[in-house]
Amino acid sequence: AWAFATLNISDPRLFDAIACASEQRIGDFKPQDLSNTAWAFAKLDLRAPGLFDAIARESKQRVGSFEPQGLANTAWAFATLSVRAHQLF
Repeated sequence: AWAFATLNISDPRLFDAIACASEQRIGDFKPQDLSNTAWAFAKLDLRAPGLFDAIARESKQRVGSFEPQGLANTAWAFATLSVRAHQLF
């Protein structure tokens, strides 16, 4: 997702597939993966409520493992898409 967002390539079907696959494997994501995925969707203004719920749950469990930049990028992504994650922020 990060590479496509960096290149400003927004393909809703592709990002729907990325969201679905990511939700299923969210437990395998490292903190930077969580941050980069959230950032990519927000950069392209693509909403994926299920994915962002999963990112919030997983991020809460590992918030102490995030680098400051990753935490800032995650917060930015949630704010940009107006996603409420009371358990996280």
